[in-house]
Amino acid sequence: MNTKTNNLLAFSLLFIQPIFMASNLIVARGGVEYVPPISLAFWRWTVVFFILLPFTYLSLRKSYKIMKKEYKKLFFLGATGCGVCGAFPFLAGQTTTVTNMGIIYTSSPVFIILISSIFFNEKINLTKIIGLIVCLIGVFAIIIKGDLSLLINLNFTIGDLWMLAAAIGWALYSIYLFYWKTKLEIFQRFTLIAFFGAVSLLPFYISEEIFFERTIFNQEFFMWVVFAAVSPGIVAFTLYTMAQKKLGASLTGFTLYIFTIYGAIYGYFLFEEKLENYHLVGTMLVFFGIYLAKKKNVQKN
Repeated sequence: MNTKTNNLLAFSLLFIQPIFMASNLIVARGGVEYVPPISLAFWRWTVVFFILLPFTYLSLRKSYKIMKKEYKKLFFLGATGCGVCGAFPFLAGQTTTVTNMGIIYTSSPVFIILISSIFFNEKINLTKIIGLIVCLIGVFAIIIKGDLSLLINLNFTIGDLWMLAAAIGWALYSIYLFYWKTKLEIFQRFTLIAFFGAVSLLPFYISEEIFFERTIFNQEFFMWVVFAAVSPGIVAFTLYTMAQKKLGASLTGFTLYIFTIYGAIYGYFLFEEKLENYHLVGTMLVFFGIYLAKKKNVQKN
């Protein structure tokens, strides 16, 4: 297979990977009708862990000392990447739309820039500040559905706020995944992140079972949990890793924006959601804000 064909296949992953990544929004809207949200998140990452473990067990045994040294960092990554980003979208899906979730989640790169500036002293110029503001305006335009009275009265859809929190959680996960170097291989690390994600969700899962809603372990439960574990979990992660290896981190980051489009398509065809004017305005502001926030400074001669 020649280089041109390899490059074409790698580039095609930018459009294929978000199909599986955005399927998490299907789980968030459809799965929560049959499985309580925290239960769905907990069992999803438990299944991911047990699927990956047979392939990584022997290498993890050899890496015990590294695991012992890095377990606190792995727990943080599991809690943010699988706990917050795993449970919050499912909580959001109870009261908001797939379209809203997809667009709001796209604001995550802006929070990455903001948090990196605050905690890791990354330089942030006026253009990036403007981009941050524009993007946040776009997100809030969607949250308040273009109606300022909702903002004045603080009358939001709780699901939109859960999704905004998930976007911040993904930003934290992405930042520390980048800054915390590891001696573990990619799938070793992913196996442990899934494990600690399930551990971080366990007390909330037990609380949900006792005080809110019991899980019914029927056919629908197993169908949604396995789908959530495989499609937006293992498959999406594997394809993202392949794309990043071939194309680099910056270009692969565009999958998040394509993810928004697939999210809207899923919402339209599977859940009969309508695309409103505020979706268009909010999306344009979010994308323009991200463009400004990620734009590099023009060097003067």
